[in-house]
Amino acid sequence: MRELEKITSVCPACYQEGKIEKIDAAIVEDDGKVYITKECKKHGSFKDIYFSDVNLYKKWMKYIVTGSLAPDVKTKIFDEPALYDEHKSQSVLTNLLVTNRCDLRCSYCFMNAGASGRVYEPTLEQIRELLIQARNERPMGSKAIQITGGEPTIRKDLLDIVKMAKEVGFSHVQVNTNSLKLADSVDYCRQLKEAKVNTVYMSFDGVTKKTNPWIDLNKKAIDNLRKVNLKIVLVPVLIGGKNLHETGKIVKFALDNIDIIRGVNFQPVSFCGRITKIKDEKREMQRVDYVKMMDAIEKEFNGQISKDDFYPVPFVYPISKLIELLKGETQVEFTAHPGCGGATYIFLDNGKPMPITRFIDVEGLLEFVDKESKIRGPLKKLRVASAFLTKVDKFVDYNKAPSGFNLKKLLKDAAIGGSYDSLRGFHYKSLFVGSMWFQDAFNLNVDRLERCVIHYTTLEGIVPFCSYNGLGIGDKIRNKHSITIKEWEKQTGKKMRDDLRKDVPLT
Repeated sequence: MRELEKITSVCPACYQEGKIEKIDAAIVEDDGKVYITKECKKHGSFKDIYFSDVNLYKKWMKYIVTGSLAPDVKTKIFDEPALYDEHKSQSVLTNLLVTNRCDLRCSYCFMNAGASGRVYEPTLEQIRELLIQARNERPMGSKAIQITGGEPTIRKDLLDIVKMAKEVGFSHVQVNTNSLKLADSVDYCRQLKEAKVNTVYMSFDGVTKKTNPWIDLNKKAIDNLRKVNLKIVLVPVLIGGKNLHETGKIVKFALDNIDIIRGVNFQPVSFCGRITKIKDEKREMQRVDYVKMMDAIEKEFNGQISKDDFYPVPFVYPISKLIELLKGETQVEFTAHPGCGGATYIFLDNGKPMPITRFIDVEGLLEFVDKESKIRGPLKKLRVASAFLTKVDKFVDYNKAPSGFNLKKLLKDAAIGGSYDSLRGFHYKSLFVGSMWFQDAFNLNVDRLERCVIHYTTLEGIVPFCSYNGLGIGDKIRNKHSITIKEWEKQTGKKMRDDLRKDVPLT
């Protein structure tokens, strides 16, 4: 066993007892795999997988980067200890939780939606304040909002919330949904489109009824969204022993529907929310890291897609700095920790999948972009533009590239659109395949946490995703700003049980 890095973490046993206890930890290599190890004076030692392949770990960690300005993100809420002094990454995507009610009861829900004994559902006035809070974040207001829950479509005023998000200045609005209501009505899908929803973020845990009991309704929702041309990202929660074996089949399903499905964003299970307390053997069996996910994809595609095709989020950071140079204005910075996620783009060429890395020297291209972004002096914009026109195509093997691929045009569109939109051109020609592995008390790395780029806008301020869910801060915020089910039923004249779907399994 060899230590690779000293880090700080929390004790999962202390957390299960209701206390967040900061402890020393280490990232270690053992038999070609990478683990997080830590020891609590009270509860002993803990070990959890981080990367099942030390070579992928080393490749990804090369791209760690720190943001230029500290954002307005809370490091301390209520009486919890601050695990770090200052947050290092601004919001790339902000979550707006509009309800904790849900029409299902998924066993792995990190929100424990519909089952906490209380109802959290901010008013439209509060929601407007939350949206404005995110837009006013410094050093740069959030541009992308995800309306989430619970199940947001359970709110009758969801369309008003979407319109409000556009009114306060969000350029990208996505709705995170189990899609059951979208399957019920093509007209509802049309209303979402007309309200200017950009993307439907759809739960999709498999391609069979065993792994995904709602597959038929998912497919119906996809057909309805196709009719109104509202784009979709599939969001599978990967669980070892349950649906990991269908990882590649989910990608194939997305490629078969690439006209309307723009991406697949895998979320390896996090042991928080409804499954905070879990035995070690079960956790180890169900735990899925990036390598297991990628190996499952590689096996399904016989090597046409492999883990070598994936790069971590901060890999594209130089694009932000280049566009900032060209436009002369602050851009969204992709400064998430490399351990927070990675992705690739899959093109279809004569029906066969082709990762972008098979015809573009992506590492050479990004090194070139990084170098150009640091140019200073007179006529720098002209010099940068000239360099791109003369040199950028050398990074592309057009003999292997899909028909019609034009890197110069894509980069030109990126420069015009800004860094958040910089990869949008790829989206219209390809399938985004990525993963976000959210942390829990067992595998928390504080260095990852302080670089989180996905945040919640809450009535207590802006909070990192893995504090909100992985460390239960969201539970405390919702408890403070919620009412009991009995109070809610008295106020509304409804019964909580009436939220539940009657035509499908609830979990």
